[in-house]
Amino acid sequence: MTLTADPTAADAARTVPAQETVYRPPHELDLRRTVGMLRRGGTDPTMVVDGPVIWRAMRTPLGPTTVALRMIGGEVHATAWGPGSDVALDLVPALCGAQDDAGDFDASRHPLIAESARRHPGLRLTRTDEVFDALACAIIEQKVTGMQAFGAWRWLVTRFGARAPGPTPRPMFAAPSPEQWFRIPSWAWHRAGVEPPQSRTLVRAAERGDRIARAVRMAAGGADRDRVLTSLPGVGVWTSAETRIRALGDPDAVSVGDYHLAHEVGYALTGKRTDDDGMLELLAPWTGQRQRVVRLLSASGVQEPRRGPRLAPEDHRDR
Repeated sequence: MTLTADPTAADAARTVPAQETVYRPPHELDLRRTVGMLRRGGTDPTMVVDGPVIWRAMRTPLGPTTVALRMIGGEVHATAWGPGSDVALDLVPALCGAQDDAGDFDASRHPLIAESARRHPGLRLTRTDEVFDALACAIIEQKVTGMQAFGAWRWLVTRFGARAPGPTPRPMFAAPSPEQWFRIPSWAWHRAGVEPPQSRTLVRAAERGDRIARAVRMAAGGADRDRVLTSLPGVGVWTSAETRIRALGDPDAVSVGDYHLAHEVGYALTGKRTDDDGMLELLAPWTGQRQRVVRLLSASGVQEPRRGPRLAPEDHRDR
């Protein structure tokens, strides 16, 4: 596939030489299922899936950078543009699940999980190492529909993030730095549709942004990382789990408190809904690998029949 660009991005790309690398995974890899789960809606400004190519815009210590990934003959061909190209290319193996350890995971405990694991051997748990970006995204997604959260993320990132370099299929942006999140004015949060509790939580977290990221990375394991994250005002177990899933590829993180997850897990494993306690009981045989089970259940395609019309959230903002 030819990598095309809008004129503005193409002009930027000509001033930024591309760097390339090839990652040869020692395991089967489904690139789209592994990395594609990071996309926050179809108009995510930080990530575009364009045919066989996955584009990611990221913030690095050296500046905004874009990386494009594609599978060719079992290899991941990666191209990066921008001052942080070396950093982006170094992260490619982790993005593709190189640090994902299935350990003694036993899919045979349930026929649906066994079948999903057989059908999707290339499903790996991705890791971005972008702790604060994942935390910011999860905070915005608290207690709202996906449509509302994805819209707010898009609105804020395109206005306060950094334009990504390279021949991107459409204009892309790296997420704001903690300092930039901290400086977003109150009117902008309102305009984006982010409620005051979530904006206050994100601003408070941004005040400690780099320290939070370091503390989470230095923590000994999932439980310690959870304690670090939930020590922040306004950050509970759901937000912590969502952050660890995206940033650290935590194989055991479970998003307790999610509006849909317990119902989906219960229906897939037993044919009927359950609550959070019931979900944790069902997942207990796979302790240590519960996120892997959740991902395999999602990949199985088994879904509870819809019971009513999709929620249409009200919007009380002044236009």
